Amino acid sequence: MKTILKIFMLFCCAVSFAQTTVKGTVTDNNGQPLPGANIIVVGTTTGTISDFDGKFTLTYNQEPPFSIQISSVGFETVTKEITTNPQTVEVILVEGTSLDEVVISASRTPERIFESPVTVERFGLKEIKNTASADFYDGLENLKGVDVNTNSLTFKSVNTRGFATFANTRFMQLVDGMDNSTPALNFPIGNLMGMNETDIQSIELLPGAASALYGANAFNGILFMRSKSPFDHQGISGYYKQGMTSQDAAGDNTYRDAGIRMAYKFSDKFAAKVNFGWLKGTDWAANNYNGKPGTGDTRDALGYDGYNVYGDEVATNIRAASGGLGIIPDVVVSRTGYNEEDLTDYNAESVKADWGLYYRPWANDFEIQYVGKVGTGSTIYQGTNRYYINGFTQEQHKIEVKNDNFFLRGYIVSDKAGDSYDMVFTGININRSWKSDEDWFGQYIQTYAAATLGGANDTQAHAAARAAAETGRLVPGTPEFQAAFNNVITNPDFASGSKFQDASKYYHVDGNYNFSHLWDEIEIQVGGSYRQYSLNSFGTIYTDYDGNIDYNEYGLYTQLQKQLDLNENLKLKLTGSIRYDKSEFFDGFLSPRLSAGFTINENHNIRGSFQTGFRNPTTQDLFIGLDAGRAILVGSAPDNLDRYTRTYGVSASGQLLGVPSTVQQSGRAAYENSYLATSVQAFAQSENPADLVIANSDLVTPEKVTSFEVGYRGKLNKTIVDLSVYYNKYQDFISGENVIAPLYGEVGDNSLSLAAVANGDYKVYQTYTNSPADVNAFGGSIGVSTKVFGDFDLSGNYTYAKQDFDEDAFPDFRTNFNTPEHKVKASFGNTDLFKNFGFNLAWRWSDNYYWQATFGDGEIPSYHTLDAQINLRVPSFKSTFKAGATNILGDEYFTAIGTGNIGSMYYVSWTINNL
Repeated sequence: MKTILKIFMLFCCAVSFAQTTVKGTVTDNNGQPLPGANIIVVGTTTGTISDFDGKFTLTYNQEPPFSIQISSVGFETVTKEITTNPQTVEVILVEGTSLDEVVISASRTPERIFESPVTVERFGLKEIKNTASADFYDGLENLKGVDVNTNSLTFKSVNTRGFATFANTRFMQLVDGMDNSTPALNFPIGNLMGMNETDIQSIELLPGAASALYGANAFNGILFMRSKSPFDHQGISGYYKQGMTSQDAAGDNTYRDAGIRMAYKFSDKFAAKVNFGWLKGTDWAANNYNGKPGTGDTRDALGYDGYNVYGDEVATNIRAASGGLGIIPDVVVSRTGYNEEDLTDYNAESVKADWGLYYRPWANDFEIQYVGKVGTGSTIYQGTNRYYINGFTQEQHKIEVKNDNFFLRGYIVSDKAGDSYDMVFTGININRSWKSDEDWFGQYIQTYAAATLGGANDTQAHAAARAAAETGRLVPGTPEFQAAFNNVITNPDFASGSKFQDASKYYHVDGNYNFSHLWDEIEIQVGGSYRQYSLNSFGTIYTDYDGNIDYNEYGLYTQLQKQLDLNENLKLKLTGSIRYDKSEFFDGFLSPRLSAGFTINENHNIRGSFQTGFRNPTTQDLFIGLDAGRAILVGSAPDNLDRYTRTYGVSASGQLLGVPSTVQQSGRAAYENSYLATSVQAFAQSENPADLVIANSDLVTPEKVTSFEVGYRGKLNKTIVDLSVYYNKYQDFISGENVIAPLYGEVGDNSLSLAAVANGDYKVYQTYTNSPADVNAFGGSIGVSTKVFGDFDLSGNYTYAKQDFDEDAFPDFRTNFNTPEHKVKASFGNTDLFKNFGFNLAWRWSDNYYWQATFGDGEIPSYHTLDAQINLRVPSFKSTFKAGATNILGDEYFTAIGTGNIGSMYYVSWTINNL
């Protein structure tokens, strides 16, 4: 018994002796404490972070000697030897440069930005804390080469290198490895369902094609957001922000934003975290009442169709509708619509939560994660029409197994449309609820004829006709209008309602293995992904009338990377990768990428790359079946063409030709019996059948791009330079084509189909196809940052972008390039103007550009905007207080036709314990 007791006491002593405690303080080279610095035992995952005062305590189950590594974003890493127990260390981190920061996205492996084989932008903790924008996501707009198109207050669309609308299916957004695009829309919806500011570890943005590593949707670029691990960042942190938005159209309105993060490390094996965020404000009101091209400038025009007026899309040629009566003029007349402000309350709101359980069974780098995310919100989305996204919900659930050399993750993304509705069809069907289109135009025609016979001139007759037809109109603000409004927005039948229904989802699995720990000569990675789509819009968006539409796609890739030390002053890094992707609807596609980077004297890096990319047609390109008012959208999957079938009435003039009063037409007519819409417009002016051009759009196939890029990164004393130029060549460019399908006759028959067009007996479709046009784009960007006047940060960047294709040869082809030729951005600030006080100014200028989208085209005037913030750190409260304003010059601007003008925002915030 005594022997056992001695052994037990010796064991306890050994355990006690093996517990080494290291305490210390981390400061910068100006003596300021550095909260949130990472302290880790070299070769292990054991570590901690410094608190708000820069202090830390680290306990490690091993006797000295061993080494610890101390790092912080924006500072050079320091290694300290631990030789005694206990030991106290004082650590000074010297501020590094942006080129020293580590990124993962460019090669799926950690590397300095300086050595990255392609262009990459990083928005780290320092930039997030010091951004002058109202939140971190808006701050991305200050990165070089980045466009942020403002759809609404809570829905911003990030893009690079052009060719995007708000429905940006060419750009990916990954949050902790999960695709953040919605199953129903097939593109990211900004940060409405994204991350809390206090949980962000880093943001990386990869411009341009990246299909070789990330697959079909990585066509224009990828945004990576990575959250903090509860093993490294523990405790409770949060923020509260309040201010106001100011806009001429909407006035001054309160804006609130709050978030909390709670994380706890139960042991070296288990940790957990929870995040919650809430934002509420009033959206930018849209009040562009100009008429769309060809419809007149104001409501005084007979066929007026205002951008932000809904219901006036319903229009007809009154002579054709009268059966060809000579007394009725050959003009198009539209119904009177409702202003957007009558059809939405402009509530902008976001509520989101996420949680995670993290398990390390062997207390090393091997980790098993479960992460769940859910978000709901209200915003405005502009696609073919303007939509109020009300109570939209998205969920994500992920299980991932990983260590330093591999990961395998699977996740599901699902959404529900909530009470979302189409504002255009809301206006159309409120009108129809009090008077049908047939009755309205019938009364208009009868009154016009009677007034004319009574001696009225044309203007007087039209005024009398509209007044008679408007008898019984529902007036906004009345109980009758509100009752009709409520009935329409809760009705999913677009013949009489406007509600969207959706419960789509997709399942995704991807994995990657890095063999670098097994073979030093060359780094080899292999990986793959699989995705299953399950569309379920109940027939309101897609042609899923009889049940879900399911389809899948998969991909496999490999990458080889080798660094060669050519001499002591010259290093060469070679990277090659290739990926194979296959959708069940299309042939497989190979995407190679080759790059080389030369590092000269450790301060200069020259890189060049060649890569190809592709994108599969989206779920909407394939399966949409939606009457959007101005056109019927029909996807071009082969089995989709006949699923969209409707019955349409034939005019009195058409019936005189022996055509029945109603005919049935399917979406196939758009692809197999149609004229180009622009040629029909030309025919209407000339009445020359030779002007008609047969469309018969081809079915859509994948789009391809070949990209060449060269760049330079360098340190010139205190100045950092990062520049790149690129040239992209597109093939089989996916675009929409507006066509007109006659309700009777065969296109090209020079008889019955011409009569159908002349009588207005046709339907306008938007098809999804590939353009034969050769589309090229080229551009470049340069960023310069330096220190001035001691410790003041000064930076600026310039971006050039240009598209090139023969517009004269393809007048109907729309690229939706939608980016200015020239952009300039600059910032100036100091994180320590004096003790614990900092400030930042951010200025942006955009050249004018032409916006193209299905909702509307038009010129976007040039604009410039200035954002500013001041901040005060109070270490005793572990708090940072900030006051800021965006667009403080007050010059309202817009980035797309049809959206509300962007006004100013003023805010104050309190952030606590955000290390």
